[in-house]
Amino acid sequence: MSTVEEIEEAIVSLPIEQRDKVRKWINELDDDWDRQIAEDVAAGRLDHLAREADKDFKAGRCKPL
Repeated sequence: MSTVEEIEEAIVSLPIEQRDKVRKWINELDDDWDRQIAEDVAAGRLDHLAREADKDFKAGRCKPL
């Protein structure tokens, strides 16, 4: 299994209990990622990105969403 499509097919074929285990595992991965982002923000590791975004906005290089 090396493609997303193959993984999707495998997950869809699982019994509901097994899909629930996969869902829980993915949610835990997301929680880890969210924690890392929060730590990076608190430590100032993303400040340079905010400054760059502010510069781009002030220079008119942003588009409305």
